[in-house]
Amino acid sequence: MAEYLIDDALKTQIAANLAAHPLQQIEDGNARAASVCVVVTSHPDGGAAILLTLRPSKMGRHAGQYALPGGKVDPGETDEQAARRELFEELGLKLGPGAIIGCLDDYATRSGFRIRPFVLWAGSNVTLIPNPDEVERVLYIPFSELDSDAIPHFEDGETPERPVLYSRFPTIGHSMYSPTAAMIYQFREIALHGRPTRVVHFDQPRFAWR
Repeated sequence: MAEYLIDDALKTQIAANLAAHPLQQIEDGNARAASVCVVVTSHPDGGAAILLTLRPSKMGRHAGQYALPGGKVDPGETDEQAARRELFEELGLKLGPGAIIGCLDDYATRSGFRIRPFVLWAGSNVTLIPNPDEVERVLYIPFSELDSDAIPHFEDGETPERPVLYSRFPTIGHSMYSPTAAMIYQFREIALHGRPTRVVHFDQPRFAWR
């Protein structure tokens, strides 16, 4: 298994692989636009990692679920601006436009959102100030887990051609489902390995439809 150091070589590799990927974007005027951030930073124990949050159980939507930092696009702002704003509001991490090094495919959710995932390079040893109203816990998922058999796993979906994708990252300790698991899986496939993997056809479990 490869060792991933948080250095310029990794940043260049990820950016190049993302740039070579032909994006699939969803143009649906009925879908609510949302943006999320796949933030690449250093793990407290060393090596590269991405940030993941656990939503508080008191939240009105998707409470208690694992999520990438992000949220709805407000009127008058771009998808990129929404991603960086939400990152700052949730984790107190302020990154400029230059931190965005690529994008993954749009993902349509059962709850009526079109999610656009941006990949941001935060570098090493970032300081996070989680907002307790939006974040119960912050997790660092090391690239060693991304690059393992932690993903993908599948369950039967509503139809055979749309299985439910989930992951079993040791850092979390139990299963995590799409849409977050699907986007993280695509990040692994494209950003780390340059594989043209699509994930839009993977379904979500019923508890995530709300």
